[in-house]
Amino acid sequence: MNQENQLQNRIAVIDKEVMWDKTQVIMSKTNAFGIIEYANEVFVDVSGYEDYELMGQPHNIIRHPDMPKVIFKVLWENLKQGKNFHAIVKNLAKSGRYYWVITDFEIAKDENGVIVNYFARRQSVPQEVISLHIEPLYKKLLQIEAASGVEFSEKYLIGFLEEKKRTYVEYIKELIYEQEKAQSKFAQYETEEEDEEHKGFFKRLFNR
Repeated sequence: MNQENQLQNRIAVIDKEVMWDKTQVIMSKTNAFGIIEYANEVFVDVSGYEDYELMGQPHNIIRHPDMPKVIFKVLWENLKQGKNFHAIVKNLAKSGRYYWVITDFEIAKDENGVIVNYFARRQSVPQEVISLHIEPLYKKLLQIEAASGVEFSEKYLIGFLEEKKRTYVEYIKELIYEQEKAQSKFAQYETEEEDEEHKGFFKRLFNR
């Protein structure tokens, strides 16, 4: 039994959301292998783990069983190539409750160009994006993984995105942007050129 399965057996999953201040940013630092070296107070508060429980642990200590493995496969493929990747992820708190976030990474390399650290920022995701779009897609990917494996889950995801004529990151960006614009949060950006809007969206989202 691997560490991830042991964790899921130890934590009783509860179908309730963690109550947290969704204006805050969850931050962490891991080494190149995803081992936690730092977690900010927001991470500690939301996850329910103490600092000493997180340090030295693999980041998948908070992986929720509702998450399709293919999403992490694509995420890590991009990070290992030195590419930032914005993924929507359902995390598992120590209490067994869940919380949804979108990821943003800075990748640190040594003088030889070898990746040594990942700095991650995570923010909340609009509930409408989750319930209307992400949960149905992830449920389908999980069903395919259970029946046919990650390979065919990935093939389905590729086909889904090809139909949308979007990459995963473009699809996520569009979902969040349209929801936020509908709520007038980003109304001041509506007059920007489309290419500049596309380039700057995630910087605005993560305030950097």
